[in-house]
Amino acid sequence: MHEYLIPLSQAFEKNRNEQFAFQMKKYMKGQFEYFGIKSPERKALKKEFLDQYGLPDKDQLEKIVKDCWHLPQREYQYVIMEVLGRLTKKAAISRIDLYESLLENKSWWDTVDYIASNLVGVHLKMYPDLIKPYTEKWMDSGNMWLKRTAILFQLKYKKETDLVLLSGYIHRLQGSKEFFINKAIGWILREYSKTDRDWVIHFVKNNELANLSKREALKWLDRKSSEK
Repeated sequence: MHEYLIPLSQAFEKNRNEQFAFQMKKYMKGQFEYFGIKSPERKALKKEFLDQYGLPDKDQLEKIVKDCWHLPQREYQYVIMEVLGRLTKKAAISRIDLYESLLENKSWWDTVDYIASNLVGVHLKMYPDLIKPYTEKWMDSGNMWLKRTAILFQLKYKKETDLVLLSGYIHRLQGSKEFFINKAIGWILREYSKTDRDWVIHFVKNNELANLSKREALKWLDRKSSEK
């Protein structure tokens, strides 16, 4: 463990809760270990840690991130990806390779979705020349989580969403039986419906999407309609 992380580790150990840890591990299908620190408390501990020790030094950042990612308890991964979220605007172009590594390791929706929309999404907006080569690589990778990222990185783009790219990737994923792929398609369409409802309605109507994708895509619009 990098020495920078030792005070954080000590704070986590001090606030360990075995009952919550058991419940969290069960919720995540037994894939990850936990200290059992719930999100509000974890964020408070992170704030105390950063207030005292600051953000990682630039030349040590990648090592610290990878050390966190290899530690067993999931709270380490949550904290370090949120730390990266504070450093997105200062990231060099090569940071994309670190993000890709995190997407490919200890992959599950709880980290992938944050990385896709808050890290990768910001980075690709800063360095748009990376969009096509990286997202194409992810679409061809055979890795479900990288494909999900190729769909979700534009989640917060609103009017800046590249609809040609998005619709092309959705078409390529039509017929997928993967829950997390079909859920992602519905999610990005639902989010974009808040920007352009007519485009989403037309897209859903004229494409053979999985039922899950359709439900998710129209969920916000259906709710708004029922409120009238």
